[in-house]
Amino acid sequence: MPRQISYRWRLRELMATRGMFTVGELMPHLAERGITLSSSQVHRLVSGTPERLSLPVLAALCDILDCTPADLIATSAQACAPDA
Repeated sequence: MPRQISYRWRLRELMATRGMFTVGELMPHLAERGITLSSSQVHRLVSGTPERLSLPVLAALCDILDCTPADLIATSAQACAPDA
């Protein structure tokens, strides 16, 4: 049976639980881990849901937020009705 996969990007939520509320607060932490992104790139990462994400960025975010990828990306799957 076909399944529909979805995910929810929780970066902003996890940042807030750790007292980080702005892109400017996240950028130095990324830079400390060798991740150089423009403020607009980080803004899109924080405010949107990325379609693609490099593993070094994901690893840096997990280190910064002391979390796992599963904490950042909440996934779900549900069965779809078969096509007639």
